[in-house]
Amino acid sequence: MQPRVFAILTAFLLGILGLGSVAVTDWTPGTAAPVAATAAPGSAGAPPAGAQTAGTTATPTGDPAVWTRSTLRNKLMSEMEATDPGVALADLDRITKAQPYTVRFCHPIAHELGHAAVKRFNADFQKVISFPHETCAAGYLHGAVEEMLNASTQPEVDLLKLCAPKNTGPCIHGVGHGTMFVAKQDVAKARDLCNKFTTDQNRIRCSEGLFMQLFGPDEEDETAKANLPADKLAQDPLYPCKDQPALFQSACFFYAPTFYLSSHDYPNHPEVYADALKWCLNGKASGGSVDCSRGVGSRTMKYNLDREDWAAQQCATAVDGWQRKACAEGLVSYYTVNYTDGGAAGRLCAKITNKEMQGYCRSAGGLSASLD
Repeated sequence: MQPRVFAILTAFLLGILGLGSVAVTDWTPGTAAPVAATAAPGSAGAPPAGAQTAGTTATPTGDPAVWTRSTLRNKLMSEMEATDPGVALADLDRITKAQPYTVRFCHPIAHELGHAAVKRFNADFQKVISFPHETCAAGYLHGAVEEMLNASTQPEVDLLKLCAPKNTGPCIHGVGHGTMFVAKQDVAKARDLCNKFTTDQNRIRCSEGLFMQLFGPDEEDETAKANLPADKLAQDPLYPCKDQPALFQSACFFYAPTFYLSSHDYPNHPEVYADALKWCLNGKASGGSVDCSRGVGSRTMKYNLDREDWAAQQCATAVDGWQRKACAEGLVSYYTVNYTDGGAAGRLCAKITNKEMQGYCRSAGGLSASLD
């Protein structure tokens, strides 16, 4: 066969085959091969803290395989806009119980829901808090109080009215967060607002929210970041706690580890929990090392709620028994605030394999019920 004829026949046959392929191919949208699922989460059946930005392949329920702060926040905000805060908070409660690693960022999301609810219901605070709001350590309530105070023209008056007549600990803790919004992160001004309360108990509860907001602001807002000058921290690693009035020092030392852990990239450096206990020893001279160690235990549990025994092992690294005990008290403190049922502490202690730490767990108690 002549080469030219062969080439013409070949081209003709290839054209026929190509048309046949087009004819039999299903071109319906959405029939592409599925993308490979996200890699299995890390230890204890949940993704490690550093994996919070992993892929979000959908599960059969439509939820992503791995929640991030942004995906969970967007889902819940959309739910609240379409329904009401109660639906969104119930879903948040469901997700945090099914996926304990989400507790690392559920509290700030609940704060955002509270802020949005106040705006939605035109500052009708009783309507805002009429929905069950205990999930994620009452973060929704905290956010609602923050928003109410931030929008108030007389915050020094309104802060005494918001939680009345019950004046529950979580509500006044939320007021403490709100004082920092009103005071633009000025601790002294926020402290003056907390001092408007007439009892020491409520001033202390308010100070808990104040210092939680100082050391670990939830909002992704540069103006809300911790106002902690580097030169002051170089002179005093636990600044500004020892400079506070005696009534406010305990909460300050308790929440100071929040800043230490976040500034040392705890999601990717699990050794910083043990390091934080050593860092707390800087508070010995000012009497703050015990509260600081409790704070380390509390944050360790909060960020590792899906691996309780591992959290206890971090407390066990402390050299001195008093510090191991204080750290264990912090573990129990956060666990019982997060799981509000009466058997929470017992479940936690049963999961701790270190006998000494288990004993400290069982004897822990008496801490504020509003410390989260």
